[in-house]
Amino acid sequence: MLTGSALITALAGCGPANAPTQPVRVVQANAKPTTSKAPRPIGDGSTAHTGPQPHQPTLPDLAAGSAPPQFVVFSWDGGGETDAHLLTRFRTVAKEIGASMTIFLSGIYLLREADAKRYHAPRHDPGDTDIPFLSDGSVKRTIEGVGAAWLEGHEIGTHFNGHFCGPGGVGDWTSKEWRDEIDQAVWMVKHWRTTTGWTSIPSLPFDYDKELIGSRTPCLLGSDALLPTAQKLGWRYDSSTSTRQVWPTRFEGTTMWNLGLSQIPFPGHKFEVLAMDYNYMANQSGPQPGKDASKYPGWKTEALGALLAGHQRAHTGNRAPLVIGNHFEQWNGGIYMDAIEEAMRTLAKAPDTYLVSFRQLVDWLDRQDPILLGQLTHLDVGQVPEGGWAGFGAE
Repeated sequence: MLTGSALITALAGCGPANAPTQPVRVVQANAKPTTSKAPRPIGDGSTAHTGPQPHQPTLPDLAAGSAPPQFVVFSWDGGGETDAHLLTRFRTVAKEIGASMTIFLSGIYLLREADAKRYHAPRHDPGDTDIPFLSDGSVKRTIEGVGAAWLEGHEIGTHFNGHFCGPGGVGDWTSKEWRDEIDQAVWMVKHWRTTTGWTSIPSLPFDYDKELIGSRTPCLLGSDALLPTAQKLGWRYDSSTSTRQVWPTRFEGTTMWNLGLSQIPFPGHKFEVLAMDYNYMANQSGPQPGKDASKYPGWKTEALGALLAGHQRAHTGNRAPLVIGNHFEQWNGGIYMDAIEEAMRTLAKAPDTYLVSFRQLVDWLDRQDPILLGQLTHLDVGQVPEGGWAGFGAE
């Protein structure tokens, strides 16, 4: 159990740009060209079949006698494109460094506030939500940005809808109530053209019933009741837990991978922190942004240091995937957005390091030799095989 950092609740939102200009190494080699197929509408045309997703990386498989690739997953809860244009900012960063990311889309970000009562969360009144609806302009930008992100190779998961964390919220829901919440999240993605009436923007270029294979729950709560429903839906992973930096395993009794947020070193503190921007803030200024801007540079240094230390410990140790969660928010003057961008640009240049989506990671995990993968799961945090990687895979 971590002290000072474990499972602090999370929100969703926006931040400023400060892009370094140093050369970068593109790790997304052998990317497929953008699809040239004409979109084939699904339902009301909110989504469409466009063929295989473009810009998918070629990743090296496990091999006896060699260290595994070092995977890093940058993921975003909510995915809304507000006036701060942070979805655009990080799509641009990812394109420049050859990275893939996962966007856990909140369904209500595709629903206009005028249509709020179309959403009826379990145990709440129609239209209730603990996160605000976006402006009509932001809804439109979110639809456009999510579609462009998928075409650039990023995964679209779900962060569900109303982000309820208190009494009667997601931590109390049954598996049946989770199914209701999921069905509504999927409905909003597949019917935004019906609810908005907009015809001037492109369809989302994917079949969401097939694209959606994983999630992160609000506040990292309620996953025990979610898992039976997610398993029945054929989902392949969930990222709603707090995990030590060891190789992932499947949730007990399921075929789903537990790809929880990593617990990483926190420079300047005696405890580890969950690899999520909100958790850095909660341990620095409390659950709300701090008002003393003179502390921002030091807090940014701590946040960036945590991300780089998490990578360093894994890369020089067991090579366990590093899972990082974020929000499009400008907390504490946007320092966490700047730290995340700097970390992305730095890690993209690190040897044997691949910035991937959860979908790409589970595809990789599922095709590995189970014996080799099993050997990795026996390594503790920072541990390498006895005799080094040269002896990895030896019988």
